[in-house]
Amino acid sequence: MKVLLINGSPHEKGCTYTALSEIAGVLNENGIDTEIFQVGSDPIRGCVGCGGCAGKNRCVFQDQVNVALDKAAEADGFIFGSPVHYASAGGAITSFLDRMFFAGKENMVYKPGAAVVSCRRAGSTATLDQLNKYFTISSMPLVGSSYWNMVHGNTPEEVLQDKEGLQTMRNLARNMAWLLHCIEAGKKAGISVPQPESGSTTNFIR
Repeated sequence: MKVLLINGSPHEKGCTYTALSEIAGVLNENGIDTEIFQVGSDPIRGCVGCGGCAGKNRCVFQDQVNVALDKAAEADGFIFGSPVHYASAGGAITSFLDRMFFAGKENMVYKPGAAVVSCRRAGSTATLDQLNKYFTISSMPLVGSSYWNMVHGNTPEEVLQDKEGLQTMRNLARNMAWLLHCIEAGKKAGISVPQPESGSTTNFIR
């Protein structure tokens, strides 16, 4: 089993990465493979609602989104990390996830997901709510922790001093690992995923 952790920060080894690394270490200890994938510092264009992705599981724009979609097809769970920009998720990860979910939602349905946010001081709960909506519209089990999934600090060194935040990351990892093992056991027992009713609305970008 494998969890894909997406770093939505333009800083490859910044605060968001520090939180994701704490999670990855505990997932590995619990028998789960991990990969941290960075969105990068190049501009990520938003979805233009062209519909060119229909039935293709790929976006018409060739960039990091399609690279992530290929990896998502092989992943069993997801954790999306973002810094807080003006009390919301960063522009890059927002554009990235809009296109990733619109073009390749089939790669994520019924796979557990969690969001992690990093902030200096505030705006974390609003950002967490924003990111969680991608999961709850996509039939993805939402993984929580012993507190909201956030760390505080202006530098990686300060994040490492956020003892409660790091504890929350580790508990999140344990919960994700537990749920993945439960899903795997369910599959072996012959339990199949539910089938949505026909006519469900999926085209929500106008």
